[in-house]
Amino acid sequence: MIVIPAIDLKDGNCVRLYRGDYSTVHKVADSPLETALTFQQLGATWLHMVDLDGAKDGMMKNQDIILRVCNETSLKVEVGGGIRDMETVDYYLQNGVSRVIFGSAAVKNKQLVVDAVKKYGEKIAVGIDAINGMACAEGWMDNSGVDFCELAVEMEKIGVSKIIFTDISKDGMLSGPNLTQLDELKSAVSCDIIASGGIANLKDIINLAELNIYGAITGKAIYSGDLSLPDAIKIGERVENMEKDYEY
Repeated sequence: MIVIPAIDLKDGNCVRLYRGDYSTVHKVADSPLETALTFQQLGATWLHMVDLDGAKDGMMKNQDIILRVCNETSLKVEVGGGIRDMETVDYYLQNGVSRVIFGSAAVKNKQLVVDAVKKYGEKIAVGIDAINGMACAEGWMDNSGVDFCELAVEMEKIGVSKIIFTDISKDGMLSGPNLTQLDELKSAVSCDIIASGGIANLKDIINLAELNIYGAITGKAIYSGDLSLPDAIKIGERVENMEKDYEY
């Protein structure tokens, strides 16, 4: 299992939210680039970056910072927030980003996802952010009324290979990931599932690894010191290696 540290960007700053509420935004680090370099030094190979301004406004807002991280670190960077057209997809993937994440577009513009997957394949992921099992859009402010598993099945049929699932009620709360819904998602689709939201400690990492989750995104727990990134990475690698040892 890949452990992926997160950097959320608002007004150029590293921030965190509680349950996706923009009114709760608070700064957690001084420099996005320095934070990314620290994650790299601690053993991370991937970085999850979200343009919160972009998610809210429907267009790129912090792209210069994102590309600087791509170009000045060795991290593979996946980006979400404000990706609503092919021009934005092209811009990111042709300038150093390793994977782009559709959120609102997966709900409101499925043809865009179809076109992007056809052009870029596994470099396209879909983020399903849910409240009470219903997918949300527009920076988590718009409840679509679409069941999260139904959306995942639809995305798999399109050809999406990676789904990032966030239970918004867990995000930033350090209350543990929603293992029940993650298990439901794994039963519904064969896509690689990346868990996001609520991870508080190494026990949560172990629980996700035991579910055979592909990846785990963690933000607040690292910034608060509740979770050791190097230890989390080691656990993910250990479980992955154990699984390989038992493959026949």
